[in-house]
Amino acid sequence: MSLRIAVQMDPIENINIAGDSSFALMLAAQERGYSVYEYHVESLSLDSEDRLYAQCYPVTVQRVEGDHFTKGEAQRLDLGRDIDVVLMRQDPPFHMGYITATHLLERIQNETLVVNDPVHVRNAPEKVMVLNYRRFMPPTLVTRSVDEARRFMEEHGAIVMKPIHGNGGKAIFRIPADGDNLTALFEVFNQTWPEPHMLQPFLPEVAKGDKRIVLVDGEIAGAINRIPGKGEFRSNLAMGGSAEATELTDREREICEAMGPDLKRLGLTFVGIDVIGGKYLTEINVTSPTGIVAIDRFNGTDTAAMIWDAIERRHAALAES
Repeated sequence: MSLRIAVQMDPIENINIAGDSSFALMLAAQERGYSVYEYHVESLSLDSEDRLYAQCYPVTVQRVEGDHFTKGEAQRLDLGRDIDVVLMRQDPPFHMGYITATHLLERIQNETLVVNDPVHVRNAPEKVMVLNYRRFMPPTLVTRSVDEARRFMEEHGAIVMKPIHGNGGKAIFRIPADGDNLTALFEVFNQTWPEPHMLQPFLPEVAKGDKRIVLVDGEIAGAINRIPGKGEFRSNLAMGGSAEATELTDREREICEAMGPDLKRLGLTFVGIDVIGGKYLTEINVTSPTGIVAIDRFNGTDTAAMIWDAIERRHAALAES
């Protein structure tokens, strides 16, 4: 099968090929003989005939640090007619620009497969969709009220506070049980973000790692354990954490089995979930999940191939419909 792939992503010039999942997917697509294009979300244009265009650059990639791509001249492509698969892979934050892009891409879904499904990406930001699985989560408060936060702390002690549409471990704060910086942090958060914020008890188990589990079409593809760096409680690799091989607990498999059918039904083909202490689900990452390079390095797997196999099945089903 030969497919034309358009990757909606951040500038390819700036990616870290050693661990970037988008790059791994592009490399695997190229190895299958697919034509690969890069475009930026800012170039999307919907014309008066309801055709969606983007300025797309044909790219060839290779795993050579400092020389990892060549890019051709920009082409104005109709994403519905000229492209078979669009990968939404630009990093959050999940803001109105991102949401608008999902509305535009939704308009081509009868012609082109969009991965992940833009409707359900829009309806499932990382720290909101997870609330559908509260039975697996630590106690969680979503609020802009410092008074509600104090009530929460009286019950749970030290907490972590994070923006509900944040990413990559950015702006996550640990607040001690005495809450001496709670009011000041709420002032900063409320001035910076219009939406409510997420609060959870601080889980000491995070010192032993935060597990990233990748699911492909609702099935477990693999996992890594991310260990916080020195002087940090955040384990995100982007925050200096390190990865190690891991096995799944029975509880983690239960979590995956509970959500797997939902993910497949919603067209969320490539998903990464985060679990602390072998039992506490904290996030479901659907916008631009990462981790497949490290998973494959430790497990000897080929997660990118699993993702493309799933995409080929979905594309074939779309073509038949």
